[in-house]
Order: sequence, then C-alpha cells, then structure tokens
Amino acid sequence: MNGEPEPFVRVLRGTPTAEELAAATAVLLELARRAPAEEKPGPDRRPAGWHRNPPTPYRAAASWRR
Repeated sequence: MNGEPEPFVRVLRGTPTAEELAAATAVLLELARRAPAEEKPGPDRRPAGWHRNPPTPYRAAASWRR
C-alpha cells in the first residue's frame, strides 16, 4: 500500500464541477441514511438437512413374508 486513502467516489467519465460532486454526494448520503438498517438474524428455523426414513414393519431375516 502506498499510504494514500482510497477515494469514496470515483468519476469515470466527464469532469464534474465541485457543486455537481457535492450534490451527488448529498444524494448518496441521504439514500444511505434512509436505507433500512440491517436486521439481526433470528434463530435458524430451517428444517434439518437430514430426515429419518418412515418406520417399516419389522421382518425377520427368515420371514415367509418377503
């Protein structure tokens, strides 16, 4: 790093005046202020990623019902 801070706004085209940059900055700051605050995540209520197979009747290995 060269020790210089990164600019917050970078102009890609044109040469805006100081007033235009100030107006754009004011609009961006107001939009950021009005943005809803990030909600804290609640408890995880998703179903488990695994499940048990439904119970089947027990059949002995030598059962006549196969």
